[in-house]
Amino acid sequence: IQKLCDRVASSTLLDDRRDAVRALKSLSKKYRLEVGIQAMEHLIHVLQTDRSDSEIIGYALDTLYNVISNDLEEEEQEENSPKQVDDLGSQFTEIFIKQQENVTLLLTLVEEFDFHVRWPGVKLLTSLLKQQGPQVQQIILVSPMGVSRLMDLLADSREVIRNDGVLLLQQLTKSNAAIQKIVAFENAFERLLDIITEEGNSDGGIVVEDCLLLLQNLLKNNNSNQNFFKEGSYIQRMKPWFEVGDDNCGWSAQKVTNLHLMLQLVRVLVSPTNPPGATSSCQKAMFHCGLLQQLCTILMATGVPADILTETINTVSEVIRGCQMNQDYFASVNAPSNPPRPAIVVLLMSMVNERQPFVLRCAVLYCFQCFLYKNQKGQGEIVSTLLPSTIDATGNSVSAGQLLCGGLFSTDSLSNWCAAVALAHALQENATLKEQLLRVQLATSIGNPPVSLLQQCTNILSQGSKVQTRVGLLMLLCTWLSNCSIAVTHFLHNPANVPFLTGQIAENLGEEEQLVQGLCALLLGISIYYNDNSLENYRKEKLKQLIEKRIGRENFIEKLGFISKHELYSRAAQKPQPSFSSPEHMMFDHEFTKLVKELEGVISKAIYKSSEEDKKEEEVKKTLEQHDNIVTHYKKVIREQDQELEELKQQVNTLKSQNEQLQATVTQQVSQIQQHKDQYNLLKVQLGKDTQHHNYHSDTFQMNGIQLEEVSKLKEELEEWKSKHELLQGQLREKDSLIEKLKSLQLEMGTEQSSQTSNSGGLEHNNELQKELEMLRTQMQLQSSEIAKLQTENQKLQAMSTTADPVLGDSGAAAARNSELEGRLVQEVKELKSEVKALSEEKASLKQHLDSSNSTVAILQDEKSKLQQEVAESKKEQDDLLVLLADQDQKLSALKNKLKDLGVPVEDEDDIESGDQADEDEDGDEDEQD
Repeated sequence: IQKLCDRVASSTLLDDRRDAVRALKSLSKKYRLEVGIQAMEHLIHVLQTDRSDSEIIGYALDTLYNVISNDLEEEEQEENSPKQVDDLGSQFTEIFIKQQENVTLLLTLVEEFDFHVRWPGVKLLTSLLKQQGPQVQQIILVSPMGVSRLMDLLADSREVIRNDGVLLLQQLTKSNAAIQKIVAFENAFERLLDIITEEGNSDGGIVVEDCLLLLQNLLKNNNSNQNFFKEGSYIQRMKPWFEVGDDNCGWSAQKVTNLHLMLQLVRVLVSPTNPPGATSSCQKAMFHCGLLQQLCTILMATGVPADILTETINTVSEVIRGCQMNQDYFASVNAPSNPPRPAIVVLLMSMVNERQPFVLRCAVLYCFQCFLYKNQKGQGEIVSTLLPSTIDATGNSVSAGQLLCGGLFSTDSLSNWCAAVALAHALQENATLKEQLLRVQLATSIGNPPVSLLQQCTNILSQGSKVQTRVGLLMLLCTWLSNCSIAVTHFLHNPANVPFLTGQIAENLGEEEQLVQGLCALLLGISIYYNDNSLENYRKEKLKQLIEKRIGRENFIEKLGFISKHELYSRAAQKPQPSFSSPEHMMFDHEFTKLVKELEGVISKAIYKSSEEDKKEEEVKKTLEQHDNIVTHYKKVIREQDQELEELKQQVNTLKSQNEQLQATVTQQVSQIQQHKDQYNLLKVQLGKDTQHHNYHSDTFQMNGIQLEEVSKLKEELEEWKSKHELLQGQLREKDSLIEKLKSLQLEMGTEQSSQTSNSGGLEHNNELQKELEMLRTQMQLQSSEIAKLQTENQKLQAMSTTADPVLGDSGAAAARNSELEGRLVQEVKELKSEVKALSEEKASLKQHLDSSNSTVAILQDEKSKLQQEVAESKKEQDDLLVLLADQDQKLSALKNKLKDLGVPVEDEDDIESGDQADEDEDGDEDEQD
């Protein structure tokens, strides 16, 4: 070995060093001590310097593993060699980890993908953790990414490395909450559950077992990881583990082990030692995902191995413990029998059957206790099966209450104890049921009157049965009488009970009987402490005097202390689950130990109190009761007020929603009103402009679209046009007369003198004619301005009618009327345009007439021809005026028709028609003269 070490240390060739390390590996198993002492330093140096060669690194790691590991393959070892080997492995581990860099180097090598490096590295690190767990854990914890690097082993595609990685993480996570949290948050739950699924769940091999053990390490007593497991919805992934078929025969040992570990993992999540909030949330999650239902299916299945059935009962117990929803579901589960029976009844039948295994009976008792824990509804259902009004007279079905009574009075002491404890749990912290149970009557034998359940229990006590039976009955009586004065009165009413208790306490018996003496002292103390002094012979003071005379206070207190000093009492007080190595050790119940702690001190004080102190205490009790009643009353009032408040809150919420809807409606209506206002203001502005430009527009449109005042304005315009027409006709007549005068003048002229005279008269007459033409021109301009005004007025009326149409009415009649009015207005505009054209022509003719008159003044000798030409032109002008008058008549008739259509009465102007007729006659005469 020394030579090989020298070769490893001094050889320059890698092959030489590799061969030397291989030789050391072969010697390391047989000569472990020598190789470890001489070669460890050289092997660590190889790990540091020869990283490039995976083969020599693999040999070095294997050699170190053989030196440090205690997994010996040789069986021919001496008897004292295992202890020496344990010490040897621990010592070598201590040497190796003294330099923390060695562990860090090993973590780096584990990262290598090469199988010949990674696998021995994993094995060596696992062995180090087995030997010096806490120290190696601390080194890994402080090294950068130490735990994370090891988590990568679970993702290795090579199953050997992955499986050994699971074993490594098992050792790494033992009793180290910090590492457990890191591993959990590195997605360990997901990876491990995937491996279990890949391997076949409970049908998988030892790999599933290793994964389940690692999950237990991560979850047990680690509230953070438990919460992370629940929040990550991993509880739901546990349900497929417990799917069992109808044929449950021939389960392999590995399957039983796997299923056992799976059940234990469920119990870890709902353990009574966990914080209540965390346990409750896990219980609810198990119900909602169907896990509890799956467990109950296993519970009622046939062919399930006994140890799996026992562990399933324990698991169901803790899943339903203190969770009302799960307890209600469990009460509804029926066994697949004919006729179907409740699962509780089937389980109780196993509990009181002395042929069933002891561990199974303990599990059923625990299940029953968990079902009743903080479950007043369930307690009431159990007690109701004992009451006379609910007992099935036909006897076709067995109830839970009947099974408990049968077990209570059977010949099997274990059944007596289990039934008594189960019945005590049905009364736990429930004063109402304690009073109701006093009504239970039992038929002892034919011909004898029935006796109460309380009396029957005391009768069996006095008969001197087995210690286990008496302990069970005394625990039941203590639970029954505590905090129930009526039950105490019933108990004291039997004159044999107090003498029996005092006799039991006063005797000096062996160690086995000391426990019974302590319980008798407790029962007598309860009878004093909860005594309401309703029985004269058994008042508190008299009972304390009896203890003083028969037993002695000090002796009584000493006997009372036997209970809490007993070893079995201490065991029972540790956890709720009844776990006993043998039936003989089954003496105390966990809940009863709480009652003893609560009552031991107060009973001791009550024994030493004087009558005056008792009176004061009674007064205090009464005051407290009054206060309690007041508090209860106020609680009731507050509860009612809370209900009213909730109703009012609901009403407020309803009103809020209604208010929001109404506000939305109001907002919508306000926006609509605003739109209408804007339209109204726009229309008002337009109407205001129309009123400013036209005096006859004062009010808004009515339903027919035209105002009454507008009708009157139109009438006035009609009158104006009539007067203008008459004026033009008068002017035309004057002009005709003037033409006649000119004609006569022309005929009378015969001489030159007369021509001069007539020339001077013609000049004067020509001046007059010019003045008349000027007047006609001004009249034409006025008419042109009037026509322009009418045109603009017509356009305004058209704009107003089109604007008012959508606001003032949508009926079909109004629309038709408006369209008709528009057509007429358009026609009127056309007529006005033609009139303007005619007036323009008239203006041109008048200018021509003026020019002709000027030429007549300039050239008198051509006056005759000029006058004739002027007469011809006047004729033409007269024709134009006649056309104009005809157009005006057409316009007047159109306006009349318009007024008639608007429903305004219009009088016929006969004089106008006659005037027109006269004009036509005059025109005819002129034609004849020509």
